[in-house]
Amino acid sequence: MATMKALQMKAYGGSEVLIYQDTPKPEPQAGEVLIRVYAAGVNGIDWKIRDGELQRVFSFQLPMILGLDVAGTVAAVGAGVTAFQVGQDVYGTTERTRGGSFAEFAIANVDAIAPKPKSLNYVEAASIPAVALTAWQALFDKGSLTEGQTVLIHGAAGGVGMFAVQLAKWKGAKVIATASTSKLETVRSLGADEVIDYTTTRFETKVSGVDLVLDVLGGETRARSWQVLKPNGILVSMVPPPPQAPDGLHSEMVMMAAKGEDLLEISKLLETGQLKTIVERIFPLSETAQALELNKTGHAKGKVVVQVVA
Repeated sequence: MATMKALQMKAYGGSEVLIYQDTPKPEPQAGEVLIRVYAAGVNGIDWKIRDGELQRVFSFQLPMILGLDVAGTVAAVGAGVTAFQVGQDVYGTTERTRGGSFAEFAIANVDAIAPKPKSLNYVEAASIPAVALTAWQALFDKGSLTEGQTVLIHGAAGGVGMFAVQLAKWKGAKVIATASTSKLETVRSLGADEVIDYTTTRFETKVSGVDLVLDVLGGETRARSWQVLKPNGILVSMVPPPPQAPDGLHSEMVMMAAKGEDLLEISKLLETGQLKTIVERIFPLSETAQALELNKTGHAKGKVVVQVVA
């Protein structure tokens, strides 16, 4: 049986449950492709699964390989796959129940990947899919954001936040964003009209009458966000439990859907320079456990990426 190097999760817990070792190489089934992984993006869901926070939401069979974002080349295709060819550069999200992207090879459904933008290298491409799709679906599918509206984006220097700022500006909205002191200039460079330092200023004292709040933090930040919305305004959250809106306001919960058609639209904006990504730090596959810990701190600007092929 062919094997590959991968970071396997043996149980729920901290970094100690992750083991870098040889594991069987997967084979694509009907409607799937096998990707030779060149780079894999790190997302909060990776360490949340590892820590056991999402056991009530997702059911996984252990041991498993973490990793959602992937960029690489098609190594093999399953039965019926005609949209992608062996050797083609692709990016997107993995079929996690069939093995994630923190490995030399990973499985993806054909509907969850797209051709890699030619203007991006593999590391840049791997930093994009999950966070850009989440931002797209939160703003447009759930939030129905339109030109001329005002949106408040929390955590604007993080992965979802940085794409939400850019996508909202592309749509023609006014963007107010929150970030920590060291990240204010980064968020301004993404196009935010107003940036609030949440370490020194309570956003609700500066903001009112917004159409949409994008909540990536939950908790107390979410609770304080209702008061800045205009009547019939909407709060879209990525943080469970689903938000309960006060009277006269609306709420939505978004969970990223792996849609290749959305990724194609995002690719067009990347190719034309209307979207850009920020990669804070790159780790080798053997140090993926450290990459997850950096992501967990919440202090990275943009994304942390694991590079599998240098």
